[in-house]
Amino acid sequence: MEACREELTVTSDEINSANFQYVVAEYGTKIVGFYAIEHLANSEYELEALFVEPDYIGAGIGRALMNHAKKTAKEMGGRTMLIQGDPNAENFYRASGAALVGERESASIPGRSLPVFKIELVSGNVV
Repeated sequence: MEACREELTVTSDEINSANFQYVVAEYGTKIVGFYAIEHLANSEYELEALFVEPDYIGAGIGRALMNHAKKTAKEMGGRTMLIQGDPNAENFYRASGAALVGERESASIPGRSLPVFKIELVSGNVV
């Protein structure tokens, strides 16, 4: 995670940008997860981030955040959503309706490839 700190740091410019949408998940008064979607062009969005606090993984928070992100992107005119995911999260993204469409080189770790997924928001993949 330390090698990815810069890449994963959210700036105030991003939070205030009209191109980004951020949503947090709370349990009581504690933030237990969040996601960010970025409007890329026309009807294409990217899931820029989706994180769940480790103690809450497996509690359905990630699934709820993903469903909310898909619904939000679609309501904003999205037809597709790209996801650059961690290789360990492939099953999660596939279960969310995403298809593996390629890979990108990590911006933080030279030589590491990350899977890229795509969700068609106009199909039955939106809850």
